[in-house]
Parts: sequence; structure tokens; C-alpha cells
Amino acid sequence: MAYRDNIVRLSEYRRKIAKIRAEIRAEQAVIEPETVPDYVFAGPAGQIALSELFGAKPDLFVIHNMGASCAYCTMWADGFNGVLHHLESRAAFVVTSPDDPPTQAAFAASRGWRFRMVSHAGTSFAEDMGYCGEQGYLPGVSAFRLTEGKITRVSDTGFGPDDDFCVPWHFFDLLPAGPDGWRARFSY
Repeated sequence: MAYRDNIVRLSEYRRKIAKIRAEIRAEQAVIEPETVPDYVFAGPAGQIALSELFGAKPDLFVIHNMGASCAYCTMWADGFNGVLHHLESRAAFVVTSPDDPPTQAAFAASRGWRFRMVSHAGTSFAEDMGYCGEQGYLPGVSAFRLTEGKITRVSDTGFGPDDDFCVPWHFFDLLPAGPDGWRARFSY
């Protein structure tokens, strides 16, 4: 198929994706939030409650990260670092993993990460949120809202290849062979 003809077809697919995203936003707007407890995490300065992570914001993104041993979670976190100031202009943002705070701090420093991190080790947070199962920890994001002292989870989704939260996959889609067996690494 000629380049120009193919681009027209691809543009139509992208319009369909945009329509589906609008439908997802509309469905998200009417979802019944899930009340969650005020979990207590380990932070760099000691224990910190989920409610404290909101700061002055009513909304909070919590990234479910598998820790320093996962190259894919590292790739996602590298991307969040670049858009952190945009995200934090709208909502609070924190990454949680099973790693202890000193391990998190050392790994974050080695990557130049600027976002806050807390450890959920020793809590049921990851399991309760659906991001820990028989196969271990899973990556994803939960969105929370704090209203009059009550914490609710208003949305969540897992991370994986081709998701909307990791830019490299979408760039690779522009190449004829796509990712072509590509795998995330800590360094290249």
C-alpha cells in the first residue's frame, strides 16, 4: 500500500482510539469510588500515612512499582520523572515499591529521579490494591481522592507493553517491525 494511502488508514485508527479514550473518560466519571484505609508506609523520614501523601491536593497518583530489580518499572519511572512537574500541577504523585527507603533513595539518585518514593513493605497495600499476587508484585497506577478525611480509590490500571503510560512503545509502533523483540534494560 502506498505511503499516503496507509497514513490515511492509520489516521482513521487514531481517531477511533481518541473516541474510545473519550468513552473511557465518560465511564470513569461515573464510577463508584472504593473506600480504602489510611495505609502507613515507610518513607525517607520515617512512617508516613497515605493521607499525608496528598499534601494540599485532593487527588493523588500512586505508582505501583516492582522495585529496583525491574528494568521495565525503571523505564516507566524514568518517563514519569520527565513529566513530574506537569502531573504535580494537577495532583500529588508518589511511587511505591517493596524496596526499603535507603534502597529506593540510592536507586532514585542513580537515575536522577525527583519524585517522592515510599515503601509498602510489611503492609497489605499492594495486595489489597490488586498489584501483588501469586506471581509477585505487578506494576500499575491507582488514583486516589481525599475528601473530608475519607480516602477513596477512583481509578486504577496496570502497566504493560503497549500501555498508554510508557512512550517508547508508541514510538516503536511507528517503525515497520514495531518493537521487534526489544526489551527494557537498566542501561544500553
